[in-house]
Amino acid sequence: MSPLPLPEDPAQPTAADSLALAARAGIHRLPVPTPFLVGRINCYLIEDDPLTLVDTGPNSGKSLDDLERMLAEHGRVIEDLELIVITHQHMDHLGLLDILVRRSGAEVAALDLLGPYLERFAESAQAEDEFAEQLMLRHGVPADLATALRAVGAAFRAFGSSGHVTRLLHDGDMLTLRDRRLEVMHRPGHSPSDTVFWDAERQILLAGDHLLAHISSNPLVSRPLGDFAAGATATVGRPRALISYIESMRATRELPAELVLPGHGDPIVDHAQLIDDRFRMHERRARKMLRMLAERPLSAYEVAHTMWGNIAVTQAFLTLSEVLGHMDLLAEQGLVRELDEDEVVRFEELA
Repeated sequence: MSPLPLPEDPAQPTAADSLALAARAGIHRLPVPTPFLVGRINCYLIEDDPLTLVDTGPNSGKSLDDLERMLAEHGRVIEDLELIVITHQHMDHLGLLDILVRRSGAEVAALDLLGPYLERFAESAQAEDEFAEQLMLRHGVPADLATALRAVGAAFRAFGSSGHVTRLLHDGDMLTLRDRRLEVMHRPGHSPSDTVFWDAERQILLAGDHLLAHISSNPLVSRPLGDFAAGATATVGRPRALISYIESMRATRELPAELVLPGHGDPIVDHAQLIDDRFRMHERRARKMLRMLAERPLSAYEVAHTMWGNIAVTQAFLTLSEVLGHMDLLAEQGLVRELDEDEVVRFEELA
């Protein structure tokens, strides 16, 4: 589902060099463990006024213990935190939010659209799971598998957290600390709430999961954030997550960033090259899927199973999102059309 790790360029700075550069700018990586396949999540401690933590890690005792230990290595405790910034809605990035706020009294800053989602996290996550189940059934995932995956999603909710956003951020806002100004940039794609923070003076980008060096961020088809506002009705139509993600990456490519600090894995020192690699990868993957439609129309799940075999079963929603994103790319290029005439949607190659 994800490309192999990118080869290291010996001419590029090492991860240690990049982290040392970030530390000199007052930004320290705190790699907190998670129970998920993606591995550790990078929280970032910003030594400034207010003392700021970007993302929290998931709600688990191990994560909390490790976070406390790493804060102590920098002479800090949880009670010292004054501002917590959330980059997006996934539970590995926000699960300790309630605990940290109760212990520290810190303010919470996040994208304005994310506020209602966080306020009622359990309800929001359940609505997301219902949306995912309906999407899977509509695109050919067997009913028993879709039900089983929804049960897994329900179990995972314990790793998340509700929270009250005290500082609602908008695209283009400035998050001003004593020694730095961080421009707020909404970059939807991996999730609808993906937010990056750009320090133009230091040319450092805090990127969350918007860009990752070792794997391609999966553009998940998610329920639109506007649907979580009080009294909102569900949006009709399927969000085009990969199309949004590509547009977001194009905008990020234009930044003169010297260093990108991602939510997982090592720092990125050539984000433009990485983004170009991602564009080529998505085009190759779309063409490969197009060839699968040569004989007959297929559902997204049939394409996923042909592409990834058993992975399409164990990670059905992830692989389904991948296929739907690339079908959207092909449809935008006039190469496929969506046949929405039966209970299961299929995609047909256009001559």
